[in-house]
Amino acid sequence: MDRAIAKKKWTTKKVMTIALVTLVLGLIGGSVYYASGGTKLNVDAGRITISEVRKGAFQEFIPVNGVVLPMTTIYLDAVEGGRVEEVFAEDGAMMKKGDPILKLSNTDLELSLANQETSVFNLLTQMRISGNAATQNTIMKLNQGTDVDNLYREAKRVYDLNKQLYDSQAISLQEFKQSENNYNYALQKKKLTEQILKQDSVSGKEELAQAKESFKRTQEALKIMRRKVEDLIVRAPVDGQLTSLAAEPGQSKNKGERLGQIDVVTGFKVRVEIDEHYITRIYPGLMGEFTLAGKNYKLSIHKVYSQVKNGKFQVDMKFEEGVPRDIRRGQSLQIRLALSDETQAVLLARGGFYQQTGGNWVFKLSDDGSVAYRIDVQLGRQNPDYYEVLQGLKPGDKVITSGYDSYMTTQELILKDKK
Repeated sequence: MDRAIAKKKWTTKKVMTIALVTLVLGLIGGSVYYASGGTKLNVDAGRITISEVRKGAFQEFIPVNGVVLPMTTIYLDAVEGGRVEEVFAEDGAMMKKGDPILKLSNTDLELSLANQETSVFNLLTQMRISGNAATQNTIMKLNQGTDVDNLYREAKRVYDLNKQLYDSQAISLQEFKQSENNYNYALQKKKLTEQILKQDSVSGKEELAQAKESFKRTQEALKIMRRKVEDLIVRAPVDGQLTSLAAEPGQSKNKGERLGQIDVVTGFKVRVEIDEHYITRIYPGLMGEFTLAGKNYKLSIHKVYSQVKNGKFQVDMKFEEGVPRDIRRGQSLQIRLALSDETQAVLLARGGFYQQTGGNWVFKLSDDGSVAYRIDVQLGRQNPDYYEVLQGLKPGDKVITSGYDSYMTTQELILKDKK
């Protein structure tokens, strides 16, 4: 008798298929889970920094370092090169305008001065000789003119007389014509002599003017040469303190070489170096402050140097409310330079998290402080202490502000106290 065979519900093939599908779905789900940042991580609360968001006064500023300098500094450069013969003042000495500082010697310059003086003397001698010669020549021509004038008058007298005699037929035509010719000759010679004397006078005046101009230029050149020799003695250009003197007897100094400087100590300024990143935000009038001996002092920018060197540019700041007592040239100051006015804002303390998130998200603690959730935020301006919160947080919220190196793919942190 035939017996019915029961059909198997779970065949090996069916089991394998279901297992494979389950594995694939698990892998897909796990990938989605991890990709969505849905991981949780236990964190020791003692190893992180938690800061509370608050509302308060905010001012964007940057810390910069400044150096105290005199308000005015006059640099001493060698106008002429030479050998240092003598130093009259020491570095740090207080100088009056015109006080000698050091003396240089330059034999070439001194020889040039002697040659220039000789040239002026020779030119003056030559001018006197030329002047005497011109005077004698003029006298000679005047004498010649006198003779010509006398001959003219005599020829005219004879001509006038003979004309009357000829009109009365007392003399012949031949004798009258001879006197007429002599008169015309004397007249022409008189005119020519007058013209020569006039030209000679004009030429003499021009030569004299040229000689005087040449002598004047030579004298000016001599004055310049004498000033060059006088510049071998370096003197204080203003009242002030001699600093950075770099000269010892026997040293050779080239023309234009820096010898030292005079600091006008009637006031001080602060020279500050700022990162070129801020160059478009720095302008005269910006305020800064520093603390010295427990007291705050205010500064303002009054000059911006646009040249960038080694990634930095410089500004000069002046004291707004008096110079601190006993402040010294070269003293360093730590200055807080304000880039904005003081306003009320929601503030979050600065921390290492910003390097990983760029200020786009943070871990915010739950109300009971046991869990920190990843949330999106928007941060604005910043200073060395705080970030300005624009969106995502409110006063009273608590945020993990230490570094997020180990939490970049984590969505939720479970905070546990270490026991």
